[in-house]
This record gives sequence, structure tokens and C-alpha cells, in this order.
Amino acid sequence: MGDVWPEMLKGHLDLLLLSALADAPAHGYAVVQAVRSRSRGTFDLAEGTVYPALHRLERSAMLESSWVRHDGRRRRVYRLTASGKAELNRQRASYRSFTSGMRWGLGGA
Repeated sequence: MGDVWPEMLKGHLDLLLLSALADAPAHGYAVVQAVRSRSRGTFDLAEGTVYPALHRLERSAMLESSWVRHDGRRRRVYRLTASGKAELNRQRASYRSFTSGMRWGLGGA
């Protein structure tokens, strides 16, 4: 990521995390991997960034979690709530509008 990317990402971290959980529940490290994979390596988020954000989204009722056994280890698995799905849809629409405006504002098609 370039020097400016971390600042730009701050306002979109929740969108990336909610989107990574849209298809299926996942544990934190799987969320990190999903974001990396879905962004084709553009966003390689540190676990120290992701876990606090997941906890914050859980406190705000966008996510819920439960402990499960996976490969002999206990892991916290996160899933979207109805509020999280609604927020994901709202943020996706907002982001699409923003990027469309930026594209036009920069002289693109």
C-alpha cells in the first residue's frame, strides 16, 4: 500500500470487514485472508487492525460471535446480524455513489 492508503482505508475498513462476512461466518484470521484475497492482495490487513474493528462492530450489533472448535482450536466465529446486513447494503450504496462521483470528477467515464 502507498503512504496515503492507510488514511484512505480508515473510512472503509468496516465496509471491507462486513463484506468479507457477507457470504458466510468466519473467524478473524479467515476475515483477514478473505479481504486480502478479494482485494487481490491490495489490502493485507494486520490482525491488530482487524480484531479491534471486529470487536467494535460486535459491540455496535453489526456482528455477533460464538466460540467454536476448529482444527482442535477454539476460535471466535463472527457473523453478520440483520443490522450488519443493512449497514453493509447502506455502505455499499454510499461507496458506489462516492466512487462514481470521483470517477466523473477526475474526468473519467
